Amino acid sequence: MSGPLEREIADRLHKAFAPTRLEVVNDSARHHGHSGDDGSGESHFTVTIESAAFAGVARLERQRRVNRALGNIPGERVHALAIRARAPGE
Repeated sequence: MSGPLEREIADRLHKAFAPTRLEVVNDSARHHGHSGDDGSGESHFTVTIESAAFAGVARLERQRRVNRALGNIPGERVHALAIRARAPGE
C-alpha cells in the first residue's frame, strides 16, 4: 500500500510527463535509523520513469526535469530520491 507522498510523486510525474512506464518505490524501510530517516516511512524513494518527453535529452537534464516536476518534494519533504529516466526504446 502506498503512502500519501508516494502517491503525490506518482501523480505529479503522470501529469508532467504522461509516462509509458512509471514505478515509484519507497526505499525508506531500508534506511530506517540512518541519516535522513525522519520516521515518516516516506523519506527515501527510487523513481523509474519512461516517457517520450525524454527523447534526445541528456541524463542530467532528465533528472532536472523530474526534480522540477516534483517541486518541493526532493530535498525538503524527501531526504533521498534516485531517478532513472528513460525514453521509450532505451
